[in-house]
Amino acid sequence: MSALMNTLPRRSFLKFGAAAGGGLMVSFALPLRAQTDRKEKPAEAAVGHAAEKATGEAGALAHNAFIRIDREGVVTLVMHKVEMGQGTYTSMPMLLAEELEVDVTKVKLEHAPPDNERYGDPLLGGQVTGGSTSVRGAWVPLRKAGASARTVLVATAADRWGVPAADCSVRNGVVTHTASGRSLHYGQLVDEAARRPAPADVKLKPAKDFKLIGTPVKRLDSPEKVNGRAHFGIDVRLPGMLVATVAASPVVGGKLKSADDAKALAVKGVRQVLKIDNAVAVVGDHMWAAKQGLAALAPTWDDGANAGFTNAKLVADMQAAAAKPGAVARNDGDAGQAFAQAQGRKLEAVYELPFLAHATMEPINTTVLLQADGCDIYVGTQVPTIAQGAVAQLTGLPLDKVRIHNHLIGGGFGRRLEVDSVVQAVAFAKKAKPGTPIKFVWTREEDIQHDMFRPYYYDRLQAALDAQGRPVSWSHRITASSIMARFAPPLVKDGVDPDAVEGAKDLPYQIPNVKVDYVRHEPPVPTAFWRGVGPTHNIFVVESFMDELAAAAGADPFEYRRGLLAKAPRELRVLELAAEKAGWKTPLKPIEGKRVGRGISVQFAFGSYIAQVAEVAVDGEGNVQVLRVVCAVDCGQVINPDTVRAQIESGVNFGITAALWSEITFDQGRVMQNNFTDYRMLRMNESPTIEVHIINSTEDPGGIGEPGTSALAPAVTNAVFAATGQRIRKLPIGEQLVKKA
Repeated sequence: MSALMNTLPRRSFLKFGAAAGGGLMVSFALPLRAQTDRKEKPAEAAVGHAAEKATGEAGALAHNAFIRIDREGVVTLVMHKVEMGQGTYTSMPMLLAEELEVDVTKVKLEHAPPDNERYGDPLLGGQVTGGSTSVRGAWVPLRKAGASARTVLVATAADRWGVPAADCSVRNGVVTHTASGRSLHYGQLVDEAARRPAPADVKLKPAKDFKLIGTPVKRLDSPEKVNGRAHFGIDVRLPGMLVATVAASPVVGGKLKSADDAKALAVKGVRQVLKIDNAVAVVGDHMWAAKQGLAALAPTWDDGANAGFTNAKLVADMQAAAAKPGAVARNDGDAGQAFAQAQGRKLEAVYELPFLAHATMEPINTTVLLQADGCDIYVGTQVPTIAQGAVAQLTGLPLDKVRIHNHLIGGGFGRRLEVDSVVQAVAFAKKAKPGTPIKFVWTREEDIQHDMFRPYYYDRLQAALDAQGRPVSWSHRITASSIMARFAPPLVKDGVDPDAVEGAKDLPYQIPNVKVDYVRHEPPVPTAFWRGVGPTHNIFVVESFMDELAAAAGADPFEYRRGLLAKAPRELRVLELAAEKAGWKTPLKPIEGKRVGRGISVQFAFGSYIAQVAEVAVDGEGNVQVLRVVCAVDCGQVINPDTVRAQIESGVNFGITAALWSEITFDQGRVMQNNFTDYRMLRMNESPTIEVHIINSTEDPGGIGEPGTSALAPAVTNAVFAATGQRIRKLPIGEQLVKKA
């Protein structure tokens, strides 16, 4: 399959035709294209690979994504991406509307059905939403589709009037012949335009002529989310639908031992108890009945081989694994020899990051209607084709008999890249009465305890400075599980998981001798992508250790970085802008009873460049409060500045939660956290002042959904060091400071 993909021409493809019921249908390509600036594809390309494998359909090859313009002039875009709060359902219509010359509020959206060939992502391959790739992948294809449709519609009007097309203009979906004042709206032209061939080539607008792109546009999906008309997976209602809730073995690999069916069935409203190998579900008329029935069921478990798993054992095993060399991801010069021969300070450190749950606002849910001749799945998923393939395999149904009805997602963060809950729901549905729709909803406790967790990381670093305090050697060994190997083993090359080393391998600083290697160590618990994926780990480690080098050199952290970024102009620019806007050179105002400090970080991730300055206050008990975060962002051409600011603000708050409090721990094979009481979230009153300063750029767009999170933790921990003199090498930081205080 991959060989076939590499031989196909990577060019635009456009075709016009008549839509059902009349009108113009535009078929356009989402061609595979390289990532801008840095040529490696995002880590979630592994998910695209898995999507193609699940259905046997190669991504982005058939060139059949659709735009329809009906006789009323209404434009419908069939969305190959899913909206989960990131603003895609506004930014994508903006790209189309800019070149098509229509009012963006007139662009309607439909969820695309599962189909890798028609709706595969240009950067990821299969039909996947993730990796901050939506705008990056659609930036050229959607604009070309809009420009081509506009060109044909204008030509159609010009021919009807017998005038040159160059003498016509378009505004808000209306073609006007300026000299005569005649005009026709698109709906009056679509049937005739549908019979025309697509133009061989179109010229896209230069940035200076943009009317919509780069302007603040209110979210198109906000009104329905405010008035309650928006439909998320958990909102599904079907005739005769029952509701079930689930309990799975608390230990991975465990089995169901016993359950008191009679007590569960005695609860009013409970209809049935469903059992599979490692889980049980209680089906009722509503969620309360199902939940009460599950409590009465009181299942017991055979914990199996992983009953002794603990965090302490994991760390000991990772420490031993990290003592041996790993697969080499980068090797410039000779870091070992340079370290041994260095004349200045030598530093060594170990950094650790915990397992993390996604803890999305909308808990896991899947509605299943399984019948003999087909299966309907109602869900919010980032991977509709993987879900379709998994259900087809489980049920034995042909792929086209598995219908995925995708919905808005109440928070994804990578959790909905997984289909474990969909597979579980269908396994239960096979044991239920055929033809009965059942909505399976996980409780918050089940959602946290049976998440697919962000990996635990154990990193060893060493560096040496020359006599002037500049780094001459840098070694970074990463020990962690491999998410990529689970999704797509062929993408793990020479033993290196590209996600695990992202943000470490592409170190932007000028250091003559650099070695980055990776040791794969798999715990007996599932690990998965988590918002910001590899960079949330590596940027924290790299930027924290860079701060240690600055301190060892007796240098200002900002100036130290600045001196090492001469060959990284975009990183340098955001670093300088963040420092300027934060008033880096100006002392912080003291706060009575607290210590205050500033910290800084810089990164390239997801095609975007970001620097952050965090200001924190630490009280006498070691509690950290983030007061202010200043962000400088170079994400290339901005589509909607409001979305950029919203995503950075969201990412910052998400990152603060993880930096200060979040961790999943194991004892006796079990997750020790249950709900938001012990898996703490940042509260509204704790959110800092967040400033976002966007650099104007005409470079291709970068991603923006995740970089705000991955840049945050080191800025905060470096600020804590500035305030207290305590270096944070293990997250979360709250417990450490309380103990030391």
